[in-house]
Amino acid sequence: MSRISAALAILAFFAVPAAAQQKPMNNMPGMDMHETRSAAQFRPGLGDLMTMIIQPHHTKLGLAGMARNWPLAAYELDELSESFDTVGKLILRHGNLDIPPALASTVKPAMEAVDKAIAAKDAEAFTRAYGDLTASCNACHQSGDHAMIVIQSPSVGQTSFPDQDFNARK
Repeated sequence: MSRISAALAILAFFAVPAAAQQKPMNNMPGMDMHETRSAAQFRPGLGDLMTMIIQPHHTKLGLAGMARNWPLAAYELDELSESFDTVGKLILRHGNLDIPPALASTVKPAMEAVDKAIAAKDAEAFTRAYGDLTASCNACHQSGDHAMIVIQSPSVGQTSFPDQDFNARK
C-alpha cells in the first residue's frame, strides 16, 4: 500500500458519518472527557502490523537480551511469538508471499534458538540467535519484495526505531 493510499484509508476511517458512530463515552470519573468511536472495523495491513506489534517486541527482546534481563527477554520472545501468530491469522497473503508458511519457515526456527539461549542465560548464544532471528526477518522481507526494509539489532538512542537500518541499499 502506498503512503498516499494509506493516508486516504486513514482519512476514510475517521470520516465515518455521525450516524455510524457510537455515542460519546465518559472515560474517567470526574473528568469531562468524551470520545466518539467509529463503528468502522479496523483492518490494519501487514506493514501496519509489523510496525505496531512485531517491531516493538523485536526491539525490546534485543535490548532485554543485551542487558541480560532474561525474564524480560523471555516475556518479549513470548509476546513476539504471539504477535507473529496474530499476523499469520490476519494476513494470509501479501503479494506473492503466503504469510503463515513464510513465518513458519523463517522466524519460528530462529525464535526457538533464541528461546534456548534465554533459558540457558547464555549471552553469546543469545547474540548469535538474535542475529539469526533478525536475518530471518530480512530474508522474509526480501522474499516478499520488500528488501528495502532492513531490520538490525537495536542500538540505543539513535532513532525511534533502534532496530531498523534506514540507510538506502544500492
